Amino acid sequence: MENWICTTCGTQFAESKEQPRECPICLDQRQYVGYEGQKWTTQSTLREEGFHNTVKEHEAGLTGIGSTPTFAIGQRALLVQTEQGNILWDCISLLDKETVETVERLGGLKGIAISHPHYYSSMVDWTEQFNVPVYLHEADRQWVMRPSERITFWSGETLSLQDDVTLIRLGGHFAGGTVLHWASGAESQGLLLSGDIIQVVADRRW
Repeated sequence: MENWICTTCGTQFAESKEQPRECPICLDQRQYVGYEGQKWTTQSTLREEGFHNTVKEHEAGLTGIGSTPTFAIGQRALLVQTEQGNILWDCISLLDKETVETVERLGGLKGIAISHPHYYSSMVDWTEQFNVPVYLHEADRQWVMRPSERITFWSGETLSLQDDVTLIRLGGHFAGGTVLHWASGAESQGLLLSGDIIQVVADRRW
């Protein structure tokens, strides 16, 4: 039994003997299926193939975590380090021993919050490893490919995770599309983490 991971979008699926027939996230018009069809991998195979995670501090209290070589659609997670506990914003597919040790050294996790389904990736592996909840907007419930009791579906327009960390549902890209506002970020100027919920388009009239 394996928790198969889609190599195109990076989403991990519920445990099964056989590879899934298809990935609903890739079949959706906002994603795509590769020319060679649906392909699958696992955490162990990614490690065997030489994938690893790189960690880079972007500014005080904000650290990026991404996979090298680039995997799936090149997702990156951001570790928001606050006085009330660290929040992982968005998620990536690969979780290895070195990444766990690095995150623990930076203060561990108090929770995970994800902007939209293209970042669900291996979120359940992360929640189980760090024993924390993951917050998803209920409007995107249908896109969860690996259910877990650790998933907290929230509703409405905002959710306060901490005194200075708030999730805001903007919709758009997905019905539950969410951004994270960190009031104390950017040297107390305030920081908005948007994933790709807020996008730039070529047509200035749009």
